Amino acid sequence: MNKLRLIIAREYMSIVGRKSFIILTLLFPFLMIGLGSIPVLMAYLNDKGEEAQRIAVCDETGRYATALPNDDKFNFLLIEGATVTDANEFFSEKDNDSYYNALVVIPREVDSTGVVNIYSKGNIIPALESTVKSALTDTIESAHLAAMGIPNLQEIMDKGHVNIDVRAIKLSETGDAKESSTDIAIALGMVLSLVIFWFVFFSGTMIMNNVVEEKTNRIVEVVVSSCRPFHLMMGKIIGVGLSVLTQMGIWIVLLGIAGLIGGNLMGIGSSVASPEMIGAGAAAAPEVESEMGGFLRQLMSINFTSIIINFLLYFVEGYLLYCAIFAALGSAVDQASDTSQLLTPVMLLMFFAFYAAIGCAQNPDGPMAFWCSIIPFTSPTVMMVRLPFEVPIWQIILSHVLLIATALAIVWLAGRIYRRGILSYGKKASFKDLFNWLK
Repeated sequence: MNKLRLIIAREYMSIVGRKSFIILTLLFPFLMIGLGSIPVLMAYLNDKGEEAQRIAVCDETGRYATALPNDDKFNFLLIEGATVTDANEFFSEKDNDSYYNALVVIPREVDSTGVVNIYSKGNIIPALESTVKSALTDTIESAHLAAMGIPNLQEIMDKGHVNIDVRAIKLSETGDAKESSTDIAIALGMVLSLVIFWFVFFSGTMIMNNVVEEKTNRIVEVVVSSCRPFHLMMGKIIGVGLSVLTQMGIWIVLLGIAGLIGGNLMGIGSSVASPEMIGAGAAAAPEVESEMGGFLRQLMSINFTSIIINFLLYFVEGYLLYCAIFAALGSAVDQASDTSQLLTPVMLLMFFAFYAAIGCAQNPDGPMAFWCSIIPFTSPTVMMVRLPFEVPIWQIILSHVLLIATALAIVWLAGRIYRRGILSYGKKASFKDLFNWLK
């Protein structure tokens, strides 16, 4: 056991002690925020310096051209007497005063067909299509209502129109009500599933490459002379796993601090909807909350304590299951380029588990979600999608028991392959060789 502890400490410090690890761990949350802000920033900069496009309008009906609104993106100009046959004249050189980016043709039969044509020399941007469709749809609809000859029909329809806001209210056993959000639960589950998938894959690849590198450099021959191959394999798995947990722990603390600061700044209250309010349909809320305040209130309705504990357990169990396989495959080859053939089935299994989580997100209580959260090779990712929806405790316990038992069996089997393969040189092992080593 002393030798195992030394191997674990060596593997752990070789990763955590690097400057790149410390810098990446501290900067990764800010890096993700920056990457998420890039599309918004680029869209803002793209729109800010662009002049409004000149759009020619040919209105054959003579009634709807004025419905097209001018804004900072589009300047709609009605061209009297313009026809479709004159379209090419509108797309002359850009330095010409008569240049237009596009031509919108409103046909005479638009009231019956609902078809409007947009002509352009290049591709028509989606924003132009959306603007034309939205403006003309409302205008033509109003014209149809007016043509029916019913007094105040538009006013009657406006009064009868109701926007339904569906709110998910979760009741506890004590009768307390908390507003929740299905979208937030799905998003949280998918993020946790992606985190497990990515870190297990990243850690497994790192372990496999480390084993191949030590085997290629013949370092392993010196190491195994003083310790058992199984201890060497477990030392690598545990050491890398502890470094990943350290990184996760730092990120959880940073996110927790950011969440507390954000909650205090938003001034979230502790009041929730009462059962009486729910029974009355919550027609009139006693408080008016901001959108961000409502979002954070829905977020806090999730049992994060249970999710975090189960997340760590599933990560450790799934990590042991898959990383033992990665270590065994790394010991069976002499070069990193030879791992692709052996690695393909494992990668297919991991991707199936992740895509199963995506498929189960819309129905987390369905039969597919249940079985995939019980089967050990898919349960770490699929159960993460189900946990925000409060899975029955017996299903969680059963899933953990099966996953732990399978992980220990895989570790034992991987140890048999590792013991044979770590000192095997000169031949790339096949699946038949791995099976023989298992026997």
